Amino acid sequence: MKKLLSVEGMTCNHCVMHVKNALLEVAGVESAEVDLGKKSAVVSGASFDDAALKAAVAEAGYEVVAVS
Repeated sequence: MKKLLSVEGMTCNHCVMHVKNALLEVAGVESAEVDLGKKSAVVSGASFDDAALKAAVAEAGYEVVAVS
């Protein structure tokens, strides 16, 4: 399973690492690639919940505005 997230609020590479680490903590997530320029994250894994992804990013201080 692969999901593309649009993430608002990232302004630097520290933000990128913060979002990536938050996503990697979600159960079922095997990899997360975060792109500051595109304000996006691609998450891959066997099984995970969109709500859990959004919650993890929100807890890190950022906002997921779309999941596809």
